[in-house]
Amino acid sequence: MDLNLAHPGLADPEYYVPGLPADWVTERYGIPADEVAKLGSAENPFGPSPKAMDAVRDAIARMHMYAPWTAEPLREALAAKYGYQPEDFVCGSGETEVIALIIRAFAEPGGKVLMTRPCFPMYHLFAEAEDRRPVYIDTPDMTVDVDAYVDAIEPDTRIVFVTNPHSPSGTWLSEADVRRIVEAAPHALVALDEAYVHYSDTPGYIHLAREYDNLIVLRTFSKAFGLAGLRLGFGVANPDIARPLLAVKPTWNVGRLQIEAGVAALADDEHVDRTVAAILEGKAHVTKRFAELDRFRLVPGTMSNFMLIEILDPDTDSTRVFDGLLERGVIVKDGSVSFRGLEKRYLRSDINLPHRMDHLVDALADLP
Repeated sequence: MDLNLAHPGLADPEYYVPGLPADWVTERYGIPADEVAKLGSAENPFGPSPKAMDAVRDAIARMHMYAPWTAEPLREALAAKYGYQPEDFVCGSGETEVIALIIRAFAEPGGKVLMTRPCFPMYHLFAEAEDRRPVYIDTPDMTVDVDAYVDAIEPDTRIVFVTNPHSPSGTWLSEADVRRIVEAAPHALVALDEAYVHYSDTPGYIHLAREYDNLIVLRTFSKAFGLAGLRLGFGVANPDIARPLLAVKPTWNVGRLQIEAGVAALADDEHVDRTVAAILEGKAHVTKRFAELDRFRLVPGTMSNFMLIEILDPDTDSTRVFDGLLERGVIVKDGSVSFRGLEKRYLRSDINLPHRMDHLVDALADLP
């Protein structure tokens, strides 16, 4: 029996396409998992924060106890780390949950949610799932045009997503450019997504949340802290923004292990610094190696732990290259599958340790 009980936004749903796991390549091609270059999920090459691991081990015996429903110990640690008050923060099961809460709380059904194309897919996937309306600013050269952003903000725009570094290109907006966008939308909520900000080797713009009442800054523990599998993220904003998000979030959306790991990870600057230094080294290494290739080029300007690869060879496309790399033990993302607006001419690859970058470049060179 075909019961169509879902609302129209879910009549033909689209799903997020994550990076493939290494064991998929092992099962398909017989390549040992430790020889697979897993470059499709932007994970930390050194694993989780050691301090977070210790905190989780210590907290396991308390798993039977409910955590504070607002994740208060983590909010207090975040406030101390970044110079805010605990009530300025909302925590989620990954930053992606906070994105979903923002769309639910600050745009009514049919409300306009502004974003670039391409962008992090969860913006438009969540908007469509909640029967909101994505509005796109196309970025054909893979850089963000601030004038186009400002021009696209309309009186009935409800939410404006700004990603810095941008996904999937990794390009960077100056503080002045971010301020221009926020100031052009006093009637809307601007969500500044800084998921990859550590790899910019800057402090980012988290301080702007105390200056603007219409801004929320989003961050994640998945990348530099290495807690992707634990699922933890947060937003910081004026309490008038944070309170509605607390009202719509699942009550115990962040568990005790997540809270304790997050508090410990915030104090693990050594792990973050080591990770960032390694990614910067990997970026310098792969940039030099790509000079050897004539069928592919790196889109310049990435300040993240990923990069866009443009396919210059007209006789192939992103899906054929993606499949060829899998056969050679390299996992990336096929832009035509993972990002609206990239079509068949781009791949997104993580920036990782130099030997993983060599594996990628050597595999690209080996493609027929």
